[in-house]
Amino acid sequence: MTTPSDDIIERWLEAVAAQLPPETRADITDELRELIVSRMEAREAELGRDLTPAEVEGVLKEIGHPLAVAARYRAGPDSLIGPELLPWWLYGVKAGLLVLLAIHALSLVVTLVSGPRDPGQAISQAFHGLFGSGLTLIGALTLAGAVMEHYRIRPKWMTEWRAKDLSLFGLSDPTTWGVKAREASKASTQGGVNIHPVRVRVGNSSPAGEAVFSILALGLFILWWLGLVSFPGLATFEIADQPVTVAGAPVWAALYAPILAFALVQMAIDLFTLINPTAERLRALLRAAVAAANLVLLWFIVQAGDLFVLTSAGQTATVAIDQAYLTLDWLRMLDERGRDLEGVALTLSILLTWSAAVMAVAFVGAILANLVRMIRGRAA
Repeated sequence: MTTPSDDIIERWLEAVAAQLPPETRADITDELRELIVSRMEAREAELGRDLTPAEVEGVLKEIGHPLAVAARYRAGPDSLIGPELLPWWLYGVKAGLLVLLAIHALSLVVTLVSGPRDPGQAISQAFHGLFGSGLTLIGALTLAGAVMEHYRIRPKWMTEWRAKDLSLFGLSDPTTWGVKAREASKASTQGGVNIHPVRVRVGNSSPAGEAVFSILALGLFILWWLGLVSFPGLATFEIADQPVTVAGAPVWAALYAPILAFALVQMAIDLFTLINPTAERLRALLRAAVAAANLVLLWFIVQAGDLFVLTSAGQTATVAIDQAYLTLDWLRMLDERGRDLEGVALTLSILLTWSAAVMAVAFVGAILANLVRMIRGRAA
């Protein structure tokens, strides 16, 4: 015949056992039962009588909550993200939030410039989108960190690092931004020792740090490209209190799969950079190939011409890339463009045309620079 005290003990042991692996459950339960009995006997000897159910429960509370007790016997990490991975998790959160902030800031600018609208409402929507995207980012990084912690995964770029590859990690501290530009020509002398300001050297930045930023940005782009996340102000905005919808031209449907595949390949190259940070020549070759692929992809987009179709109140206007806009006269006339649908479409067309030209020059420069680095045997 069981007593109320026995029921309390068995209920506590069952709660602990439910959290334990089946192969060790019986042994650990027996060990805990012996511990409980020994403590109860010591308490009963001290009091000179049997313990009441409340006193038995007090003994169990001294041992601990079933979840906490089971955790002492469970194999594996004791925390979701351990102290070794926590700094990397924090850096990823900072870098990812910076990328998200830039994207939502661009979206907000497009929304405000496109036409009259309540700035407070636009800012509120941008903040709402940033908050939701930020939670998604933190959740994804936490999941990745938990998997790495549980399975003891430690990529090579976490253990085989070099001091010369660490400069970009300073960008996660906003207090260091712009220091190089402000202090490039300044150095103070104290006690005969030259004191130089801390500088974040973006021009000679860390390949691993660049890869981390690139992976985060590409990850967000892929999620957006697949329709899993959205950014307010990119698909709809207002002109003169009239809603405007943005639809992609046929070129995006034709290039949907190639763009997705290219983004995945580029992410794989960034992962390779993290895994093999010392493969400098191969990294330079891969970067040159990525820049060349970017240039080819940009050429197809430019050849298509039409990029987007704006629709508002039954009217449509096309946003297109046209070489005719590559003159200073068109840039000077940007302020003279109207705020109607046609004027906004023309403004966007001019800006995208010049952006495409700048990107083409940058891609060509990246190809040449990385080929030179590959030949010399040192990649940035």
